[in-house]
Amino acid sequence: MFIRKKAYISSGSLSALAWRKFKKDKLGMGSLVFICLVVLIAILGYSITPDATPYANDQCIQLGVQKPGFSIKMLQVAKRQERFHSNILHTIIWGKEKNYTSVPINRYYFKNDSLFYEEYNGHSIASSPVLKINLAEVTYPLSGDSNEIRITNDMISCKDMNGVFHNQSVEELRQIILKERIVKHRYLLGTDRFGRDLLSQLMIGTRVSLSVGLISVIISLVIGILIGSLGGFFRGWVDNIVVWFINVVWSIPTLLLVIAITFALGKGFWQVFVAVGLTMWVEVARVVRGQILSIREKEFVEAGRALGFSNMRLIFHHILPNIMGVVIVISAANFASAILMEAGLSFLGIGVQPPMPSWGSMIKENYGYIILDSAYLAILPGVAIMLIVLAFMLMGNALRDALDVKTSVF
Repeated sequence: MFIRKKAYISSGSLSALAWRKFKKDKLGMGSLVFICLVVLIAILGYSITPDATPYANDQCIQLGVQKPGFSIKMLQVAKRQERFHSNILHTIIWGKEKNYTSVPINRYYFKNDSLFYEEYNGHSIASSPVLKINLAEVTYPLSGDSNEIRITNDMISCKDMNGVFHNQSVEELRQIILKERIVKHRYLLGTDRFGRDLLSQLMIGTRVSLSVGLISVIISLVIGILIGSLGGFFRGWVDNIVVWFINVVWSIPTLLLVIAITFALGKGFWQVFVAVGLTMWVEVARVVRGQILSIREKEFVEAGRALGFSNMRLIFHHILPNIMGVVIVISAANFASAILMEAGLSFLGIGVQPPMPSWGSMIKENYGYIILDSAYLAILPGVAIMLIVLAFMLMGNALRDALDVKTSVF
């Protein structure tokens, strides 16, 4: 007795079928989740980094090259300036200037109206000279004039730079300092040679990599689709010029072309976008041209011509939507290539410039520690580059398989 099995073709749009097939690819879905997590970190930015200062550039030379998990007591001394206020949106995008200066200390004690402390000098042994500072100077932003602080009967009176008058007892100021001005700071991934938080540098570095990838891919898509569409659709002398131009640009080594464009436009954050984007359109144009050459003779295109549709409408409304699957796959691969290219340019010193953190510049600054006992300073940003590039490549492969749904049977 034989049981006849029927094959059913799933109903639904091609995009629904593609998404259903994509979800079955564990590597592709895992890569998509990882990319979404990295994007979320980049969007939230300074609001979730341990160091929320602009560019995560809070330097403390005494804390240079500390191991992961290092912790230290920090004395937060009010800066002699007007208080800096920012809303949450400003903090997320640009960071927040600190209203205090962080001083690493070994130990401290109070005596009368002053705080005595030993500043951390890179060693756990308390060998630094004992320094003295008035309690009011720690708590409030004063101008620095010693005559502005008055002490009478264990009461400290002063007027800060914002024009606010303060009159508090010594004991009250001590409690404020203990609760708010002496904090224990932990560096989960340690510090670099400038004493900056390595975790914060890595997290803000995601913004540079993703931004360069996104803007570069958009630039390459606009140029590549436009040039490839013109050559593939009109053929003849237009196609000859397009093919000649593509071959000329294709024959130039990509990295050398990027370096040349970077030197012409100058070094900087936005220049990297343009330089990388102007070199990645060639592959897009070649693929779009080839796809349009095969589609332009289809029946629906001939029907569009018979109905009197314009060439631009045929290209952008009827032909390009049928090849967007291939373009999406190329975009995922180009995104990964753009991240690698930006990291290489930053490593060479012609990409993103300090103090803006970039994974490539972090490797450049710390590659000398690879032969020492702090190799993680260069390895961690390298691993970050490897993971994000691998994620985009795996997602691109999964998209390539998922978008081929016209003949899929479920």
